[in-house]
Amino acid sequence: MNWQQLCLGLLFLQTGTVSCGALGLEGKEAAVDYLLQFGYLQKPLEGPDNLRPEDITEALRAFQEASELPVSGQVDDATRARMRLPRCGLEDPFNQKTLKYLLLGRVLAHADIPELGSVHFDEDELWTEGTYHGVNLRIIATHELGHALGLGHSRYTQALMAPVYAGYRPHFKLHPDDVSGIQALYGKKIPETRDEEEEMEVPTVPPVSREPSPMPNPCSGELDAMMLGPRGKTYAFKGDYVWTVTDSGLGPLFLVSDLWEGLPGKLDAAVYSPRTQWIYFFKGDKVWRYINFKMSPGFPKRLSKVEPNLDAALYWPVNQKVFLFKGSGYWQWDELAPTDFSRYPKPIKKLFTGVPNQPSAAMSWTDGRVYFFKGKKYWRLNQQLRVEKGYPKNTSHNWAHCHPHTPSTTPSAGDTTPSAISNTDTVLDNTSSASDSMLSLPVNVTFPEA
Repeated sequence: MNWQQLCLGLLFLQTGTVSCGALGLEGKEAAVDYLLQFGYLQKPLEGPDNLRPEDITEALRAFQEASELPVSGQVDDATRARMRLPRCGLEDPFNQKTLKYLLLGRVLAHADIPELGSVHFDEDELWTEGTYHGVNLRIIATHELGHALGLGHSRYTQALMAPVYAGYRPHFKLHPDDVSGIQALYGKKIPETRDEEEEMEVPTVPPVSREPSPMPNPCSGELDAMMLGPRGKTYAFKGDYVWTVTDSGLGPLFLVSDLWEGLPGKLDAAVYSPRTQWIYFFKGDKVWRYINFKMSPGFPKRLSKVEPNLDAALYWPVNQKVFLFKGSGYWQWDELAPTDFSRYPKPIKKLFTGVPNQPSAAMSWTDGRVYFFKGKKYWRLNQQLRVEKGYPKNTSHNWAHCHPHTPSTTPSAGDTTPSAISNTDTVLDNTSSASDSMLSLPVNVTFPEA
């Protein structure tokens, strides 16, 4: 089986009557294909041969529980019948920018993850309302709008966001799981207040001003966090400041709070997920989530099931998970599906060979490799997650473009003079124009004073 070619195309089991005894190896492989495609099984980072029988059994149990079937962990008749039903082509924990609803091999509709928010329908389908004939437009459209708003699939078969299309249902209403899901993203409806209540003067507490930390020297090589952000921008964080790094040099230094309103400086970790287009920032026992420069409703939130004061975080595109690091351990986190954190933390060195404990920063970069940073050094890992020969190397020279003899002085905002920056011997082998060193900024952002 070619693991790299799994996609959103329909891989339904063949219809027809198959007895349990006639299932055989082919049927079991088809069931595993289904579990992989729809998010119940994950391709192991160590390779497809490392799929363990107990993992398959656990995935079957999860699928059966989500489908409200008797939980046996076996590919029984009821499980096979459920897998044959028409369903949404999206993983039950969805992970693609384009989401499709499939019925017997037909694409009914698809939606885009926020902030794209568009929904498209197949004009060749017979869209109907108020009848069992054809495909119900209202139910399919509302399901797709749920995806466009950021909802994944529900484990409840009667929910709007259930993965399997159950046909027309008169007097269809939202399931409590649908309601709680959308409220978790956008909050509950705020009740209207009386005019006299609106006119009451509420005393305000003046915000407590805090002096920002001294402007850091990018040539020191020591960082709080690194992140490959939206549009391929590389961000470096130190103290209360952030700057971009490109092949043409360093971008100007900005206060973190000037770019991401409400975000403190001196971060523990930062990571951008292309899967959801969300940026996560970690500090202490809290996590902040943003889309571009706008904070998501309900954030910051308190970390749970993961230790506070993380060291680093990265997004791994191979399995589309977020990895969190602290000390000698790591957690693997699925943003859009329940994660069994009882199996974590696991030793960093068991998966990332040659990486130091307590990394100060980490990220997956545009060259397909993973980078870890600690102190003034960085380590580059190959596709097998092993540190490459010749590493660690100097961070300030190769990432900050600093000449080895650059004086240890703090550059002023926007200082990109030759004395502070060198374009030679850099890991940044992508070609960028000088304008690429500038951030795509929100409105009314000003340069901090040195």
